[in-house]
Amino acid sequence: MEAEQLSEYSVLIGGKAGDGIAQAGQLIASIFSELGYYVYQYIDYPSLIRGGHNFCIIRASDKPVFTHRTGVDLILALDQKTADLHTSNLTTKGTVIYDSPKVKTEGQALPIEEIVAQFKGRAIMGNTAMVAGFCGCAGIPWNLVESVFRKKLTKETDINLLIAREAFSRISPCMQVHPVDGASPRPLLSGNEWIGLGLLAGGIDAYVAYPMTPSSGVLHFLASVADEAGIDVVHPESEIAVILMALGFAYAGKKAAVGTSGGGFCLMTEGLSLAGMSEVPIVIVLSQRGGPSTGLPTYTAQSDLLFACHAGQGEFPRFIAAPATPVEAFKWAAESVQLAWRLQIPAFILSDKTFSEGIYTPETTPEVRAYAPLPSPSYPYKRYADTPDGVSPILVPPYKGEVIKVNSYTHDYAGITSEDSEMSIAMVHKRFRKAEKLSAMTDQPGAVFCGGSVEAKTTILCWGSPRGVCSEVAEELDLRLVSPVVISPFPASEFKKAMQGVEKVILVEDSSTGQLDKILALEGYRTDELILRYDGRPFAVEELLEKVRRVAS
Repeated sequence: MEAEQLSEYSVLIGGKAGDGIAQAGQLIASIFSELGYYVYQYIDYPSLIRGGHNFCIIRASDKPVFTHRTGVDLILALDQKTADLHTSNLTTKGTVIYDSPKVKTEGQALPIEEIVAQFKGRAIMGNTAMVAGFCGCAGIPWNLVESVFRKKLTKETDINLLIAREAFSRISPCMQVHPVDGASPRPLLSGNEWIGLGLLAGGIDAYVAYPMTPSSGVLHFLASVADEAGIDVVHPESEIAVILMALGFAYAGKKAAVGTSGGGFCLMTEGLSLAGMSEVPIVIVLSQRGGPSTGLPTYTAQSDLLFACHAGQGEFPRFIAAPATPVEAFKWAAESVQLAWRLQIPAFILSDKTFSEGIYTPETTPEVRAYAPLPSPSYPYKRYADTPDGVSPILVPPYKGEVIKVNSYTHDYAGITSEDSEMSIAMVHKRFRKAEKLSAMTDQPGAVFCGGSVEAKTTILCWGSPRGVCSEVAEELDLRLVSPVVISPFPASEFKKAMQGVEKVILVEDSSTGQLDKILALEGYRTDELILRYDGRPFAVEELLEKVRRVAS
């Protein structure tokens, strides 16, 4: 087959749970990254330890990409199901590399079991052989392949390299992947890792979490760098313990964050209300998956938006940001820490499985703005001292001669329980003034993304991870794209600017009801069309393009 050079490539690798599909996908993504490409990796897997069908799509381009396409240029089939399910998605000149004799299809055969046995490797090393087969097919020089394998395969490296070299030599080139001119290797991290880096940049001292897909990657990442970063990372026995421990950290002066998904957040809601009343700052990473209950534990959803906005009894201010790119994840995770501590409120980073477990290279260098520090306390100290903006100076124990009392009951300025009518009203108004301050601090440039054809009268509206696919569709169809990043408090001023001149609104969301639509209605906006997906899978570019084209005219 004649080798062909492209500016963009999509590779799919599939097999059973236990075949190491995610690791193999990351190896392929790392090779593209080493060549200077922007990379996006989508991972699809059932809630099984063994069996089922797992696959990754790795998309590499010379420009930033944040979503996958249905069409793929190369399929790496470790089992028959991969060939059966995905060969219809091959592009015109696409091909399949398959594990023979297990798989029956057209393409290039690679006898993986034979190669692994030749070097006395373990069965899992079959994915090493398959990735090396990809490299041979893509015309990637062996020295680069070896370099990446040595970095990424730190256990049994020599055997892996022998297997890889043999598999590499058995495959004929079918495309030519050259380095991107003038580009250097790019960082390649999951959405969860970008969030974790942002939390570190914001200055967290502690991260507390019970593992729950799809937020677990934040816990794993921060645990791996805890010593280097100088933070405490704790895995308690339940999500109730998680939020209470984090509030304990915060009361003692340690900036703390927690991570969970919908079911775990359900258990945290009483602790969330405690944070609201006691004015103890907390950052919550809430990564959504399909529900209700256990739902689709390894698939995506955007169905917890209203839950995050209204969780907890009573009324208190909260900050919610829903990043859509690595840079936004870094920026808003960092700013969430600062906002939580500046205003003594709960702050949310709202993610989902698609973003949390997707793997990305950033489009620019992340930057974080710093907020003014809290004023110094006066003495004798009153934990809830009234101020013009409702934000009381923080003092943390132990402090000689002062009592630092926080309280879940309605309380007076010193933190002493009070059921007095005037004091109850004063405390409500104090929290309202904090909400007004929060709105003024966050309804700023960057709170709403506007892209595509920014003068178009028809706009695609989305939030969170669908931005990637919506951006490409908007550009293809010459539509405007509006995507709020700050959800609460709603950035009314910035959103109004972004919507100036819009006559038709198409909302795209991974839910069955269109939850952003309900928030917009409260702000006086209406949507004309809803394009909703709620099977746990994100839209690919081709799928959404067809649906938007149908309703945009």
